[in-house]
Amino acid sequence: MTRGHDFSTVATVLQMWVSLCLLSAAVCQSTNFSSKRGRNYTIHSSQLLCSLPGPAGPPGHPGASGPPGSMGPMGPPGLDGPDGKDGEKGEKGDAGDPGRTGNPGKPGVKGRDGAFGKAGPRGLKGARGAPGVAGEQGQKGELGDGGQQGAPGGCNCGTAARSAFSVAVTKSYPKERMPIRFSRILLNEGNHYNASSGKFVCEIPGVYYFTYDITLANKHLAIGLVHNGQYKIKTFDANTGNHDVASGSTILQLKQSDQVWLQIFYSEQNGLFFDPFWTDSTFTGFLIYADQEFLNEADKKANTQDDS
Repeated sequence: MTRGHDFSTVATVLQMWVSLCLLSAAVCQSTNFSSKRGRNYTIHSSQLLCSLPGPAGPPGHPGASGPPGSMGPMGPPGLDGPDGKDGEKGEKGDAGDPGRTGNPGKPGVKGRDGAFGKAGPRGLKGARGAPGVAGEQGQKGELGDGGQQGAPGGCNCGTAARSAFSVAVTKSYPKERMPIRFSRILLNEGNHYNASSGKFVCEIPGVYYFTYDITLANKHLAIGLVHNGQYKIKTFDANTGNHDVASGSTILQLKQSDQVWLQIFYSEQNGLFFDPFWTDSTFTGFLIYADQEFLNEADKKANTQDDS
């Protein structure tokens, strides 16, 4: 038992003892006072000994344990203790119930194409199918090159000398500084226009009229009429965003074997345009009258042949 507990026990015993002495004195006084009223009451000093505390007596023996006290209020939670050691691995549990189906995931990245498999065995020949629908008609092919010019024939012209031609192009945007080939023949009286070279070759000397009407689109047009390598007339027409027509005409005195043609005379100005369903570009020339000396000489040759 601790020292503090002994002191508390002694104090409690002294208090009880003093209380008993005081109670006994009071009872005695009350009894004597009631029986001897009117008399002087004398209390001996020995009777007052109990009213004063005496010296502390020796410690008493420990008393019996009192009854258990009521449960006190719950104290605050204690600090967390250190983590314990991992326990031993338990046995494998039973399989749980299947979970619900999850939401569809996002499509993955497309994988690479796999290698081509081997061709399977050839199947049996099937029945002949019905004829298919006829396809659309293909585009018309380009006009082929003309044949070589034949040898000049005799000219028994007389007063009925004739030479005329009218031709049209079949291609757009010809090359610059080269004779333009008008491959579509509308008229070629006397066959003096050569479709392969694009040139008119004079066989009957005389005075000729030449004219041209050229459709242009998407580009400017700079075109000229050439006589034996020399420009006789030039025509320039600027592209305005719409289709346009450039025209020119002249009269020339030609000798036998002279050549006349059209060509583009400036780079990137070859706006000549061709559309078989919408427009044409033409080049035309014809003899106005033949040279008289040539006619006379032709008549002499004709008469000589007739006499022979």
